Amino acid sequence: MADTSLLADSAQVAGFDWSFFWHYLISPSGTFLEGLWRTVYISVVAQALGVLLGLVIALAQRSRFAALRWAGGAYVWLIRGTPLLVQLVLVYNGLAAAGVYRFTDVQVGGLVLLGVVQAAVLTLAVNEAAYMAEIIRAALDAIDRGQTEAAQALGMTPSLTMRVVLLPQALRIIVPPLGNEFNLMMKSTSLLSVIGLQEMFLTAQSINSATFKTFEIFLVAACYYLALTTVWSFVQRFIERKLADPGNTPPPGPSLRERLVGGRGGPAPRGTAVVGKEPTLAGREAS
Repeated sequence: MADTSLLADSAQVAGFDWSFFWHYLISPSGTFLEGLWRTVYISVVAQALGVLLGLVIALAQRSRFAALRWAGGAYVWLIRGTPLLVQLVLVYNGLAAAGVYRFTDVQVGGLVLLGVVQAAVLTLAVNEAAYMAEIIRAALDAIDRGQTEAAQALGMTPSLTMRVVLLPQALRIIVPPLGNEFNLMMKSTSLLSVIGLQEMFLTAQSINSATFKTFEIFLVAACYYLALTTVWSFVQRFIERKLADPGNTPPPGPSLRERLVGGRGGPAPRGTAVVGKEPTLAGREAS
């Protein structure tokens, strides 16, 4: 009994309510779970649209028409040069204030798509497209030009060459940065609170206003963001392994424990070539 009182006094002195923290971490409210679900599906839809739009912009930047190249470059320059927070306010509040367009709720079947969700997905997708365009363009540029020349020699049209020859090879280069972009997308959804979208961050802010448990509830939100990004890291690693070239498979990367703790746990095996040094026969000294 004395130990229990001592622990309670210590928690009170520290100003941290452990019971509140564990309660919302293990059994969050329905409102919090709804905000979590919005964070997930908005991230997925916005990323998918951003990849598709980014592909179009990347192809425009590689076009033989100067107008398309200029338009693609201007788009990337404009979007990457302005903050996402400013873009959100301009799209949702600015367009309505200027009388250009006001996002209203739309009913699709039995579902109601909120106007603020439409603005959020649109802005996130448009912002992401600028970054994905550069990633896709760089991946396509990294492919040997001889691949295109060989496809042309076989009589393939440019669209068929892009679809059958170039994009499958570029996909292996695109996936790692694409995974990082989606990781950032999930965390960027916290900015949607500025336009009043009740995602996970704004839900946590509402709970904080009612309970005044600031540190506890935002620490819970941080744990859930960390859980989302950690799960995605495993999914990304699985996709990378599936897309890896079987004839040029790199050595296995560090495990999750090694990435968290650091180090690879010992020297390289005998006979392993070291990048940056002169190659030698395995198990023999250079003469």
